[in-house]
Amino acid sequence: MEGFSRCSGLSHLISLLLFMQLPTGDFAQEFTVIAPPDPIVAVLGGEVLLPCSVSPAMSAEDMELRWFRSKFSEAVFIYQDRLEQKEEQMVPYAGRTSLVKDLLNQGEAAVRIQNVHVYDNGLYTCFFRKGGFYEEANLELKVAGVGSAPQVRITGPEEDGVRVVCTGSGWFPKPQVQWRDLSGEKFLAFSETHTQDAEGLFSVEAALVVRDSSVGNVTCSILNPVLGQEKAMAIFIPEPFFPQASPWKVAFSVSLTVLVILLLGAGCYTKREHSTKVQEMREKETLCQTREQDRQTKEEMLKDAGKAGQGSRLVNVAA
Repeated sequence: MEGFSRCSGLSHLISLLLFMQLPTGDFAQEFTVIAPPDPIVAVLGGEVLLPCSVSPAMSAEDMELRWFRSKFSEAVFIYQDRLEQKEEQMVPYAGRTSLVKDLLNQGEAAVRIQNVHVYDNGLYTCFFRKGGFYEEANLELKVAGVGSAPQVRITGPEEDGVRVVCTGSGWFPKPQVQWRDLSGEKFLAFSETHTQDAEGLFSVEAALVVRDSSVGNVTCSILNPVLGQEKAMAIFIPEPFFPQASPWKVAFSVSLTVLVILLLGAGCYTKREHSTKVQEMREKETLCQTREQDRQTKEEMLKDAGKAGQGSRLVNVAA
């Protein structure tokens, strides 16, 4: 009996030890990570929040939170053991990121990025882990910057018009250029080139050839497609800037016009003469055919008359 009690006590002790080895925290509760479905827009040089939350709502204070780019190791910000962890953070984000903890006990967290760069543009993943369970969600950050106002200048005559050039720099993403006349009508035909500097900012150069000397003012506008903001500049093109027609060009044009008229007149005259001759030939052929028919008719009539006379003489002889 005493041995049985000892064995029973030992088994209880072993069970207690095994129970103590189990995770003391509550069992991993499942949740879903939610991120904004629409892109977040940030202005160059400003700051932006990348928010994520868990559903159902629960405290995230003791969770591991991580924001990263295309790979798990490309960490933008890491929060673990209630502290910011900087060992794995990517160098470009060092000193520019922080965690907004105001609603962390309700499962809402956001990373603040300061001094936004072109490099920050793109996709992010927020990762939440509690115990052995984790979930993640994707969000997109669109960086936009409005650059310098356009500079418009006349570079000189070209072909039969005036060449006007518009330049701008410091834009992101690639800007859109549009030319308009004084009435607001768009010029559709112009050349446009873009270049990107070491910081990823775009410069643009657009050239337009204005051929109508009555246009007067032309306006170049540069538009940021993300922000919908534009900057514009107008320039007046004086009529004397348009190339004047030289005397030899005028003489050549007049001579060419006269030559074309003469050729057209000669062609019409030749065609008319040909038509007249063809008509005369047809009339002659018709006249000849008519005369031939008359001659044949007369011959037949004479033959018939001769036969009739011979028949009369035969009748008289017989009588």
